[in-house]
Amino acid sequence: MAQAREVLRRIKSVRNTRKITRTMELVATSKLRRAMDRMAAARPYGDALDELLRSLRAPGLEQEHPLLRQPAAIRRVAVLLLTANRGFCGAFNANLIREARSKIEALQAEGVEAELHIAGKKGLTYFEFRGQPVARANTEIGDRPTPEDAEDLVGPLRDAFEAEEIDAVEMISSEFRSAMSTPPRIRRILPVVPRTDARSVDGFIVSPPPAELVGRILPRYLGSVVYRALVENAAGEQGARRAAMKSATDNAGEMIENLTRSYNRARQAQITQEIAEIVGGAAALE
Repeated sequence: MAQAREVLRRIKSVRNTRKITRTMELVATSKLRRAMDRMAAARPYGDALDELLRSLRAPGLEQEHPLLRQPAAIRRVAVLLLTANRGFCGAFNANLIREARSKIEALQAEGVEAELHIAGKKGLTYFEFRGQPVARANTEIGDRPTPEDAEDLVGPLRDAFEAEEIDAVEMISSEFRSAMSTPPRIRRILPVVPRTDARSVDGFIVSPPPAELVGRILPRYLGSVVYRALVENAAGEQGARRAAMKSATDNAGEMIENLTRSYNRARQAQITQEIAEIVGGAAALE
């Protein structure tokens, strides 16, 4: 009887856990939809800035705009790592942290000084535990990042690059391909290197002049790149959490089935034993 009661307690515990994981799955699904809407809303603005910047590209702009400066040698690199503030999202944070570690180790192996900047509690907790120096950390960005959050991250890095205190900025974030696929991605965001596959504005009258326009666009373009990375990270986190909680819910259901079978076997064995004792007692009285 004691064994059956123990199995019943375990069944009750697993059922309570399944309720929690099922609720977390539903919440993550709802947040994922909103995060994907924010991704879709941010895309046109970023694409327009990218197209305009490529159109205005012209020789000699690197000397006029510090954000386009190509260092002769890379001696110091800032690594910007974007992670989540919470767990229960599978290997989402672990993959980003692993990518950051590999990048830092690769830079150090080349003799380059790596300066770590982190957004998210999970990344900060990990590197603090390992004793890795963190130049700057931001743990206040929630599930709904804003352009102001992006500016808070990239502003100091932009200023340091313009002052030639760092030679490049590498950003590590998740690439949202689908709700089930959010691999880490490394992207060099400074210096800005516009692509050249856009129609040039040569032959058009542009006011203000292209060089001045580029100076105005570059900070906004850089902010949009980081903002899009933040919203992709938020969507990737919710997608990973939904998948992890669904898996946990399914596993809890299987565990309940197994425990129920164990309980039924224990009850059957107990009833059989009681019947045998009754029959044996009756036989003894005869």
